[in-house]
Amino acid sequence: MKILLTGATGYIGKRLLPVLLENGHQVVCCVGDKSRFRPNTPHAAQLEVVEVDFLKAATLAAIPTDLDGAYYLLHSMSATSGNFEEQEALTATNFSQYMSRTQVKHVVYLSGIVNDKTLSRHLASRKHVEDILAAGSYNFTTLRAGIIVGSGSASFEIMRDLVEKLPVMVAPKWLNTRCQPIGIRDVITFLHKTLLNEKTFNQSFDIGGPDILSYRQMLLTFAEVRQLKRYIITVPVLTPRLSSYWLYFVTSVSYPLAVNLVNSMMVEVICKDNRINELLQVNPLSFREAIATAFRRIDQNLIISSWKDSLISGNISTKLSAYIQVPAEGCFKDKQQVKISDPDAVMARIWSIGGDNGWYAANWLWQLRGLIDKLVGGTGLRRGRTSPDKINTGDALDFWRVILADKEQRRLLLYAEMKLPGEAWLEFRIENNILYQEATFRPRGVKGRLYWYAVLPFHFFIFKRMAESIADVNYKK
Repeated sequence: MKILLTGATGYIGKRLLPVLLENGHQVVCCVGDKSRFRPNTPHAAQLEVVEVDFLKAATLAAIPTDLDGAYYLLHSMSATSGNFEEQEALTATNFSQYMSRTQVKHVVYLSGIVNDKTLSRHLASRKHVEDILAAGSYNFTTLRAGIIVGSGSASFEIMRDLVEKLPVMVAPKWLNTRCQPIGIRDVITFLHKTLLNEKTFNQSFDIGGPDILSYRQMLLTFAEVRQLKRYIITVPVLTPRLSSYWLYFVTSVSYPLAVNLVNSMMVEVICKDNRINELLQVNPLSFREAIATAFRRIDQNLIISSWKDSLISGNISTKLSAYIQVPAEGCFKDKQQVKISDPDAVMARIWSIGGDNGWYAANWLWQLRGLIDKLVGGTGLRRGRTSPDKINTGDALDFWRVILADKEQRRLLLYAEMKLPGEAWLEFRIENNILYQEATFRPRGVKGRLYWYAVLPFHFFIFKRMAESIADVNYKK
């Protein structure tokens, strides 16, 4: 079968792709930026990648027409613009109109549960997208999920931040809202078993685990799995705005995502029935089992995808290739060169930078900078990194974005997603047994120049020591 996979660089898409390939399908992956998509798979011959902007109908011509099935996995949960509903509607319209001109027999859409009488803006938008997609001249199925629990999922990471960092939580009253969480493994199973299954054609299904829990109960269950004693006090005085700030400062989510999450968490997301479980012979994991499974994946360093690596977690709104040429004119630079004796060991240290591994010099200053960035509306350091020793182009790395990660060229290029009066790059490369470390800052006006001179004393200390520590084969954290 020839399957179209939209959202191939997203959290769900990255999990679904290997399942499709392992089952022998030819998969056409739609991506907005090919430079971010480098799947490590033994099934490369079954894979085709096309670059598409679904807001621009003309770009959809890159999609082949001899399709059997298609997945629609496009959402805008972290959209910062006020007209995200219009963007989602236009994206769905362009997709539906183009699919209606292809040979596709079946389209599957992953949406949110919309059974409550009052819906948040995002849930209402997803229902509108469902209506647009259902109007196409193909068989159509909607799978509606609530909270998705898995290693790297936004919901899982938020709960993890709250439970592991706060022994006592003073929380808003929406923590008493009920929902029906589902494990990521079961979501992928439902998606895979639904496509081209005639029993599911032209219907919508709610998918969820066996447990109906309040967010408060989920947090306390999460704490029990982690063997932590936690206390939650709910108060009625936290407005949606204050609740959004609470999530933003305590967890790794951006403020726009926090706002949308809070609005959605005030709505009950409970399945009407579980008939699809019997139809597809799926027995979903309990919430407790889903949490335990997620931590086993983390302990084994087997996180396939993380919401933090999606562009919506940061401040880049265009292709990564736009940042790969580091400017030379009108910039301030800090250049360090250190002779090295073991390039492979140095490469391993470069590839392990950030996250829990730290930055090899004055980590407390990096943490302070992350806190300041969070206070002014930036990403801060809480995103960390998905893997302790693997880096791919497009990954989030604390308050940086990986623009290029090329082990063959021995080069790592990072672009700053922190709030700055300008733009910043940090590059590491090894040539002829010399480590080159170069920080570049392109200021924006007078504020940018004042900022550079203000932090220059810290840069002199941090960057020199960082390069020397990375180059030191005997360095210990």
